Amino acid sequence: MDRRCLIVADDPELLDALLRLAAAADMDAQRAVDAADARRAWARAPVVLLDRAGARRCGEAGFPRRDGVVITVPGEPAAEDWRIAVALGADRVVQLPQGEAGLAGILADARERAAGDGRAGRVLAVVGGSGGAGASVLATAVALTSARAGESALLVDCDPLGGGLDLMVGLEQEAGLRWPELSVGDGRVRAASLHAALPRAGSGRTALSVLSCARSPHGPEPAAVTAVLDAGRRAGGTVVCDLPRYPTDAALTALGTADLTVLVVPAGLRSCAAAARVADVLAEHARAVELVVRGPSPGGITPDEVVASLGLPLLTTMRPERDLAGALERGRPPGSGRGPLATAARAVHERLSGSAGSRRVAS
Repeated sequence: MDRRCLIVADDPELLDALLRLAAAADMDAQRAVDAADARRAWARAPVVLLDRAGARRCGEAGFPRRDGVVITVPGEPAAEDWRIAVALGADRVVQLPQGEAGLAGILADARERAAGDGRAGRVLAVVGGSGGAGASVLATAVALTSARAGESALLVDCDPLGGGLDLMVGLEQEAGLRWPELSVGDGRVRAASLHAALPRAGSGRTALSVLSCARSPHGPEPAAVTAVLDAGRRAGGTVVCDLPRYPTDAALTALGTADLTVLVVPAGLRSCAAAARVADVLAEHARAVELVVRGPSPGGITPDEVVASLGLPLLTTMRPERDLAGALERGRPPGSGRGPLATAARAVHERLSGSAGSRRVAS
């Protein structure tokens, strides 16, 4: 995708305003002087800004409908403005200067989508079916797997009683925002600013940004969770949310946003009974839920029996990892190396990316 917005405008005051707003959003602008010039950039520009004359020319030239078209007017929109907007498939008609703040937000969103090369970001929610299921460990391992793949990766802690995921990756002493310090203001967060403000594990393109709860019982607000997940998705990255088993408002917000929810269930009778209650909540709020079953079972319960009891598809199984607890205590990130946890994390990552050939991947 081209990273330049397309501007077709004759009105000098509107043109100046559009160029200024594009520059403020750190987006280059390409001005088309006629319809032939505009046609060359029409399809690939992340956003198209038109004034009345520009909208009329593009409409008369029969340009195809597309997303990301904004018509700007200096006064109240007229009926003709709306007619052309419908013909072009314009997202909205914006009155300037009154609507500058909203247009700035549109440009910032387009800039982040262009920075992600047009890829749609993905959101994963990970929930434990019972206490000690290992959901936080798996969530962290999947996020680190995404970062090592060169993706823009963000690990979001939505469990205020979990002790803080910054401890999981050895960032508890690192400077950066935690949930209590994060303010979303108008409900929008720029992904680049968010990543820059958070503590990061690793460096360069393989760094993982971590938004952790603090050592307090106060978790994130639902509106803040929405803003953060939307920012990660706009940037084309992978966002992994570690959710509590109890349905807080923030957790329900994340569930409703996630493309995939993974329920981690130890293969045990009591664990399956607890997971059934959690699965009932997920069925009401999550789009797609799949299982990661941890074995072996002390009583011989098989993954297929867990699947049958919960009525959910099996994504992968996971064997115990030798000295995992000790490695975490020594500050070794979960999922390092080639053990069962790393294998399961890769299976979940592939499923989230839509590249897994099968839902069931043995580990």
